[in-house]
Amino acid sequence: AAVVRPVGNAVDAVTDAPGARRRAERLQRENQRLRDQLRSARIDQGKSAQLDRLLGAAGLGGYRIVAANVISVGQGLEDTVTIDAGSGSGIRPDMTVMTGDGLVGRVTRVGPATSTVLLATDVNSSVGARLEDSKEIGFVQGRGRRGLGGGRTPMRFQLLDANAPLRVGQRLVTLGSQGERPYVPGVPVGTVERIDAPAGGLTRTAYIQPFVHFTGLDVVAVVVAPPKTDPRDAVLPPSPTPSAPAPPAAAPGASP
Repeated sequence: AAVVRPVGNAVDAVTDAPGARRRAERLQRENQRLRDQLRSARIDQGKSAQLDRLLGAAGLGGYRIVAANVISVGQGLEDTVTIDAGSGSGIRPDMTVMTGDGLVGRVTRVGPATSTVLLATDVNSSVGARLEDSKEIGFVQGRGRRGLGGGRTPMRFQLLDANAPLRVGQRLVTLGSQGERPYVPGVPVGTVERIDAPAGGLTRTAYIQPFVHFTGLDVVAVVVAPPKTDPRDAVLPPSPTPSAPAPPAAAPGASP
């Protein structure tokens, strides 16, 4: 890392000397250059960490990916972002998009150097999903990012078997589409945070906290080749270890 010495105090020291204005302007420009350099270094470091997580997830899942940057956010009714990779990088419509944390969405439109991604939060998005350590499946549906809590708005999960076990804290991964497009299997989706009371229907409804922070998307990956075998739960991070219960409090007046 470059060693940066503060030069701001030097501005006051030269204001009364001959040519002070030119020296002050030069020092101010140098200050700005150093600030920009430090800001760029922080951004590059953040992108590097995101890319490391992406590569780790792709390796665990057996996905071949093309990394890309989010360059704009859609302003229309759909929840979309634009990325800086297109057909020239091997991107095609109906490919899975993910981060190192989990599912982002699917590619809908492709240009030579950019692509449009429909986010999993969009109200028209429906993703087949499977409960962790289970064969129970259902569909995760978007509810929209805007006005519903920002980047981690809970998504709706319809469990196809209303009688299947379902508990808060269970995690979901993508089931995988027929032909593995638009969704490849095994991509982490989110965690069950709330379950509706049974309504006597054929399905059961829960709400999922997504792993991805959709309003903070930066570095993403498009899966350009699916895994040779279903990775099942391999891409999920290790389950958190439950903390041990606290020991009971001593009764008043009890001797130590």
